[in-house]
Amino acid sequence: MFENELSKRVIGFAINVHRNLGPGLLESAYEECLFYELKKAGVYVEKQKAMPLIYDEVKLDIGYRMDLFVEKKLVVEVKSVESLNDVHLAQVLTYLKLSKSQLGLLINFNVVLLKNGIKRVINSY
Repeated sequence: MFENELSKRVIGFAINVHRNLGPGLLESAYEECLFYELKKAGVYVEKQKAMPLIYDEVKLDIGYRMDLFVEKKLVVEVKSVESLNDVHLAQVLTYLKLSKSQLGLLINFNVVLLKNGIKRVINSY
């Protein structure tokens, strides 16, 4: 499945989670529910995937963790914040670079209408 098709499916599952839970919960609750929905649908997904940093040919495990890594090609970063800002975008861009992926989703569940909390992020490296 291509990244665009995959992102549409993930967004659909995220909307379902948001409809059921609404805004105002902790990020971990949305992440766990989205993980559950993806697994239930038979989608390969890794939760809290460690992303080492390679520096001077040395692999450094310094604590970077992607919320969800879907089908080994789509980065999903889950937030539950008042508003998304540049730091959140930079985080997704870093995960895209480290995972050598092309597409990421930054999803803020702390909004009234989830479509207003979704940003598609493309790796332009």
